[in-house]
This record gives sequence, C-alpha cells and structure tokens, in this order.
Amino acid sequence: MRRVAATRYVTPLREGGSLPALVEADDDGLYVLKFRGAGQGPKALVAEVIVGELARALGFPVPELVLVELDAAIGRAEPDPEIQDLLLASGGLNVGVDFLPGALPFSPAAAPPPSADFAADVVWLDALATNVDRTAQNPNLLWWHGRLWLIDHGAALYFHHAADVEGGHARGRFEAVRAHVLLPYASSIGAADVRLARRVTPALLEHAVAEVPEEWLGFGDGGIYVDYLRRRLEAPRGFVEEAEDARG
Repeated sequence: MRRVAATRYVTPLREGGSLPALVEADDDGLYVLKFRGAGQGPKALVAEVIVGELARALGFPVPELVLVELDAAIGRAEPDPEIQDLLLASGGLNVGVDFLPGALPFSPAAAPPPSADFAADVVWLDALATNVDRTAQNPNLLWWHGRLWLIDHGAALYFHHAADVEGGHARGRFEAVRAHVLLPYASSIGAADVRLARRVTPALLEHAVAEVPEEWLGFGDGGIYVDYLRRRLEAPRGFVEEAEDARG
C-alpha cells in the first residue's frame, strides 16, 4: 500500500459511528480517513486492510486504500472538541480510502439491481470474512461510474475483539448473513464458492495481512488472521451452507 501524509482536514463524515473524515494528502488526493483513535481502535483498521485487499485481489471493485500519516498537530486547530480529541488520539498511521466524487449509496428501493452472480460473490466474501456490516440499514456499497463498489470493512473479522476465541469459531456458520443486503439478489452461493474459494490461497492471505502495519497487530505477526481465514476455507464450509439456507 502507498503511504501519504495528511495535509488538511476537510470535513467530518458523520454517517459513520467512528466519525471518519475527508482529508487532503500530499499527493493532492482526497481520502476518507479511518482513524486509529476511533472507538474500535487499530483492530478496525486491520480488518479494513485485510478484507479490502483480499476483495481487491479477487477482482471486486474496491477504492484504493492508502496508509495516511497524520500529524496530531492538525487537531489543535479544530473547534469541535470531539474531532479534536479524535485527531490528537490518531497521530501516526491511519487508513485512507480513495474518495469517489459523485458516488451514490446503494439503496434497495432506488438503485438498479446488481447482477445475480456479483451479488452472490459479495455475499460469499462477507460470509468468509464475517462482515456483519452490509445490511439494508448500512449497505456499505456505492454506485460509481456504472459499477457497485465495496467500502467499509472495519466490522469484519470480529473474532479479534474477543478476549478468548472459541476453537470452533473459524469453522462455524455465519448467521448474520441472513441480513445481507445483496442476499435477495444473489444466485447460488455454492456456485460462488466454486468460483472464489480456490483463488484464496495461503499466499494471497499472507499478502493481504502483510499490508497491515506491524504496530496495529498488537498480539503477533498477523499469522492469526491467515490461520483464521484458512480454517474458514476448510471443507465443509459452514458459512456457505448458512448462506444457501438463508437464500432459500
């Protein structure tokens, strides 16, 4: 991932609970900044990077992710005390998501439907990565230049928030898939599994995890994520069964 430095705080984006913001960087680009000092801390950024880069490697449209160096001094000029505290707590590396100007949020009521196979592929990816945050209330999908783009993966891989993870968690089903916004549009999740699972190699997982700065990992070298996702891919895959059952 590229590294840039934030040069200007433009505006907060209050749609997200973690108070992301639009910032300008020293490459003249605009990025949606995800802060390491937000409520879920660096672990949300770890999930953002791993799942975002995994999705990109599989061919999904995902805005470019960059590592953004933030000088905490930028926060001292902010009049909003909540924003100031967030900026001061986020000095150092954060995640920037390339800003897509003019993009429109996906709405089941208003947007054109995605293709059935694309919907199935997204459901499969989110079930693999245990992403609980792609619902009708918060789709985290954007229409831009005629394509549906995937954003906001910080709620995925939620196992890392637990103090003690059950041994069978990685092999379990994923009941939250029943609320997935694209499930009603999806073709066979089993067919998506055939298309995608063989492409998620250990080398690909290691590459995605290697994009995460070591200082965010906290409890190891990232191998826990490679192992978790590798075990989720072991047959029989409970998350595929759950998704197919939910699709009916």
